[in-house]
Amino acid sequence: MTDQIDAEGRLHHLLTLDGLPRDVLSRLLDRAQAFADGEDARGALAGKAVCTLFFEPSTRTRLSFQRAAQRLGADILNFEAASSSTTKGETARDTLKNIEAMGVQGFIVRHFADGAVAELAAAANEGAALVNAGDGRSAHPTQGLLDMLTLRQALGADFSTRTFLIVGDVKHSRVARSDLHALRTLGAGTIRVCGPASLLPDGGTLSGCEVTQDFDAALDGVDAVMMLRLQRERMVEGLVSSLDDYHRDYGLTAARLQHAATDAVVLHPGPMNRGVEITDEVADGARSLILRQVANGVAVRMAVLETLLR
Repeated sequence: MTDQIDAEGRLHHLLTLDGLPRDVLSRLLDRAQAFADGEDARGALAGKAVCTLFFEPSTRTRLSFQRAAQRLGADILNFEAASSSTTKGETARDTLKNIEAMGVQGFIVRHFADGAVAELAAAANEGAALVNAGDGRSAHPTQGLLDMLTLRQALGADFSTRTFLIVGDVKHSRVARSDLHALRTLGAGTIRVCGPASLLPDGGTLSGCEVTQDFDAALDGVDAVMMLRLQRERMVEGLVSSLDDYHRDYGLTAARLQHAATDAVVLHPGPMNRGVEITDEVADGARSLILRQVANGVAVRMAVLETLLR
């Protein structure tokens, strides 16, 4: 993988949270908190050009990166694969190099293939900075950061005595992988992972986690419940018997949430399948931090863009 840290110890790209030093991660969160608290950064990236290079659909990630770039004063170019020369056979690398030639320094890249953003970072000019906005099942680092910021605001910065629960389709989730990397780096006390066996990954992804298929038992005393989208496009693989069965076994309801700690909070990266992995009562309830996650996404992405491009 392309090195994210340059020879001077500065963050050069943001491709993954895996292996990112704790001090670097914490500095990004501290900077994001300053932006969340209202620090004015207009003009910080004046004269810089940023391109959202998306080869997959997106709502929250794309728009919050655009909003972040606007608040920093950067010029923004929006690329959509469906209306670009990629439909004529142009490679992602050639697309990147052509946009670089227009004087663009920052690239926010979403791609359907694992490792695609790192490959583009390796091909980029020395002065370019790339941010992984989600690649395949591998990583979604800014989502991981905004989740950590949201948890830190709710629970405090010391995660060492806290219990975190990630629920659902971990197998296909780049968000889960980034959250797991970040929680480990920040010293989470206990990390539980729950889901049907067919939706849990093989290998070392869940190293150090308490893994179970019993959702009610997994909820016992947890401080934060991080629900994942059931990726319904994967249903053709027969990984769950039905949506009704999944909701019965792994849907978060108000009654189920009573098993958690009395001040437990609920997160979800969106988009939500209401009535499948989460009910309206929980998603819109007092313990839900889902909209705060969206708001924090702008602050986190401001911190990332400023760090890489200023």
